[in-house]
Amino acid sequence: MEDKKIKRVENSTVFFANRDCRFYPCHECEEDINCLFCYCPLYNMDCPGDYTMTSSGGRPVKNCSSCTYPHLACNYANVIKLLKNGSVSDQIDT
Repeated sequence: MEDKKIKRVENSTVFFANRDCRFYPCHECEEDINCLFCYCPLYNMDCPGDYTMTSSGGRPVKNCSSCTYPHLACNYANVIKLLKNGSVSDQIDT
């Protein structure tokens, strides 16, 4: 099996990798995962990440298991912008 070369990012005010977490890494990613958004703050929004909609008990459920968008250091500013500028029309029905 080929070893993936992981891009290392320094911990800072916009990035933190909790490498001691028992779930780290929680997603397959080509670089370190930003743990500042351990639980996605965009879950209730129509975010730009790679998610699918599934169903549980007849209710729609957002499946983010393939999404790394909020976990990439380069997307930190975009996540903050989405949180600041999000509107009710951006929300998904839950």
